[in-house]
Amino acid sequence: MARTNSADVKNIIDTDLEDPVINAFINSANLMITKHLGTSTDLSAAQKKDIEMWLTAHLISATRDQQAQEEKVGDTQIKYQGKTGMGLDSTFYGQQVKMLDTSGVLASKLGKKEARMYTVPGWND
Repeated sequence: MARTNSADVKNIIDTDLEDPVINAFINSANLMITKHLGTSTDLSAAQKKDIEMWLTAHLISATRDQQAQEEKVGDTQIKYQGKTGMGLDSTFYGQQVKMLDTSGVLASKLGKKEARMYTVPGWND
């Protein structure tokens, strides 16, 4: 069961998305919060609700409703926040999630970079 709702999310992110679309993002954020913060942290229900709200805004901002970082009027130019692969650091909302999650669990789980090693047959025989 979601901890937040679309009205709460709209209080922190300026979006024209309809409630059903926002609710889909809330469901995704809820799954992540439940999986990673569940009952294994000392975070209160109120803290998890706030984190879920900000994580929802992060997911929206990173995908459907990117937030402008810079705007220019002459020759109309917009530069959006974040870069792919930056995890929670890619939006101001995600940075807020990291600050609110005093357990540090989300920063370590969602910011994890996967290491891969490849070998080339015949290399350095």
